[in-house]
Amino acid sequence: MTHDRPVHGWELDDILTKRGIRLEPGDAVCVYSGREAWQAQDPERPYGRPFNPMQQQRPGLHVSCLPFLRDHDVSVLVWDMLDHLPIGYDIPWAVHAALFAYGVALLDNALLEPLARACAEEQRDEFMLLVAPLRVVGGTGSPANPLAVF
Repeated sequence: MTHDRPVHGWELDDILTKRGIRLEPGDAVCVYSGREAWQAQDPERPYGRPFNPMQQQRPGLHVSCLPFLRDHDVSVLVWDMLDHLPIGYDIPWAVHAALFAYGVALLDNALLEPLARACAEEQRDEFMLLVAPLRVVGGTGSPANPLAVF
């Protein structure tokens, strides 16, 4: 993934079709975009560092992923990157809008490279995902250590 090639919603649909995956309402979706490889190409610009508003560019999921999340009634999005910037539309939020627009829980900046390798080794794309965030009264987020059980 690069800034010039964000992940689009149609690409996610193509992956489902090519791999014969059928999403059920309430399923979680994990999107591995290759953050580690991207980071290795540009070690001076850590992806996890707070966004620099002066830069206004970041690789990630394109706003076109919103209809994908809605149409498949996804309950949780686990992704290794964030919203692609610039958004390209006159809206303040891109994929993060799934939080308030569709009630989709987001697990941002997940380390998905080991999961992608495990899926390849197991030759399967489906597994049970366990996420137990901390209970933070009045909080809007929490650290979490998700587990994939094959």
